[in-house]
Amino acid sequence: MASYKELVEFVAKNLVTQPDEVSVESNDSENGVKILIRVSHEDIGRIIGKRGATINAIRLLAKAAAVKAGERVDVDIVED
Repeated sequence: MASYKELVEFVAKNLVTQPDEVSVESNDSENGVKILIRVSHEDIGRIIGKRGATINAIRLLAKAAAVKAGERVDVDIVED
């Protein structure tokens, strides 16, 4: 299994203004891999992007990385 968590974490840390606040969790489920991103409250807009364009691009990258292995990856943002 590829490290989708590291891929998403790398992208997220390079997008935000407070990279030390980025936390990425990976959970295996029956449907595939679930990745949860936590960022500081000020950086949520940077991760989501206009009309969700940035988070959709992150999701697309993770799914493209999973295609060759035949796996499924879901990426979500956790708001605290």
